[in-house]
Amino acid sequence: MAIFKEYGSGGKDRSAEDRRRHRELVEESIKKNIGNIIAEESIIGQSKDKKIKIPIRSIKEYHFVYGKNKSGTASGDGDEKRGDKVGEDKMGKKGQGDGKAGNEEGEEIYETEITIEELVKYLFDDLNLPDIDKKKMAELESIKSLKKIGYQRKGIPPRLAKRRSAVEKIKRKQAYLRSMKELEDDDIQQDEAAEEVVDGIDLPDKQEFRRFPFMEDDLRYHRVRVDHKRDFNAVVICIMDVSGSMDQTKKYLARSFYFLLYQFIRLKYANVEVAFVAHTTTAKEVNENEFFHRGESGGTYISSGYEKALEIIEQRYNPVNWNIYAFHCSDGDNWTEDNKRAVEYAQKLCGVCNLFGYGEIVPGYYSSSSTIKYEFQKHVKTKNFAIVTMTKKEDVLPGLKKLLEKEGE
Repeated sequence: MAIFKEYGSGGKDRSAEDRRRHRELVEESIKKNIGNIIAEESIIGQSKDKKIKIPIRSIKEYHFVYGKNKSGTASGDGDEKRGDKVGEDKMGKKGQGDGKAGNEEGEEIYETEITIEELVKYLFDDLNLPDIDKKKMAELESIKSLKKIGYQRKGIPPRLAKRRSAVEKIKRKQAYLRSMKELEDDDIQQDEAAEEVVDGIDLPDKQEFRRFPFMEDDLRYHRVRVDHKRDFNAVVICIMDVSGSMDQTKKYLARSFYFLLYQFIRLKYANVEVAFVAHTTTAKEVNENEFFHRGESGGTYISSGYEKALEIIEQRYNPVNWNIYAFHCSDGDNWTEDNKRAVEYAQKLCGVCNLFGYGEIVPGYYSSSSTIKYEFQKHVKTKNFAIVTMTKKEDVLPGLKKLLEKEGE
């Protein structure tokens, strides 16, 4: 038996709970769909206010429906769980993924818009990511802070102290009224007194006296002190194998990971730069578009990518002034003779980076460890080195958490 309560009974807004539940379901839907869009977004150059459309299944309200009034009973096979429906009509189909047309109405889907900043907040709120260790202060980058330390008569309009200016006008008005009172006590006519007090001021009539406008001498401006302080700089160096074995599926996972890593680093630092290094048997610095959309044939020397990253760090990102985060994505294929050299350069990167990570992307059924991953596990023992394995898009967020937990140790 359904029990209906009067709206607002008990002094509470019953719709508030419905709105809260609706908001939670929307956020849950966003988190479920987020993995499908981050791989399509540019890592850099996007405003935090840019809006992204995310599909969300319709959240239906409670309502009455007519039953089919079928008589009889039904029995299960013993594997039912609490909440399962027994004896349902299974003739109708929605046509979801079985390759055949259905005859039932599907679920409504609509799109919601969120900004990049909101997207990042949804992703990182529940991960409980650790605070990263900021080790280097920037020599060149500074933030100016303005501190109010008093008032002055001259200044620019944005620094006008309105309240203080009004006080000065009131003080001048009170002084004027006192002078008028003194003149009245001396039996001097008010009009003659006004002409003496405001000699040189063009006031057309008595109404102007009653209005008592501001004068330039009333205006006061905030006096400020400019403080300079050094802040933290960071650079994210993205290294990736772009040989023929790295197909678009693997690059999809790499792009998702780099996107999240960059967004998290940007939350922690005032100034973040990104460098992209693509390699086969040789390495070169490229732009973001070439990094993800340009493939090359040939073999793979992982050491070439690490050597190029070290060269970029030496030329532009002095470890004294920059917090450096480097990450390499590969499917694990490497020329055997290059393994020793790759390990050597990986150890050098660990020496100059806050954090260096290797991500092995092995989608589908092929999930065995590569030789180079085994070499890294065996020989690279530094605390700021992490290995992440990704086989599907659901592994991206846990992989990021694992990487940053290594940084938080």
